[in-house]
Amino acid sequence: QVQLVESGGGLVQAGGSLRLSCAASGRTFSRYIMGWFRQAPGKEREFVADISRSGGSTYYADSVKGRFIISRDNAKNTVDLLMNSLKPEDTAVYYCAATIVATMVPTRYDYWGQGTQVTVSS
Repeated sequence: QVQLVESGGGLVQAGGSLRLSCAASGRTFSRYIMGWFRQAPGKEREFVADISRSGGSTYYADSVKGRFIISRDNAKNTVDLLMNSLKPEDTAVYYCAATIVATMVPTRYDYWGQGTQVTVSS
């Protein structure tokens, strides 16, 4: 029912910034908690950040806390991830996802985008 598409990935030097966007279809965007996940080669998909339905609450993985900012615009059906002070270890495919129930477990998210590659060079 919900389709998600990410954009904004690319190649950036360490210390730089990149802004990812996720556009959602449908009329029920505000019903979902939105999250960002990432997966590096040979590693499991990991939680990055999420944001509540109204946008009033956010939560970040320790690895990105203080560097990344998640935001949403329910009027536009979008959720963004602003990534600052990027490090080579941030290199991964980044996915946006939607869930009705609050969770940090990837398998419990209901909808996923196709992902966008972020590569940080040293």
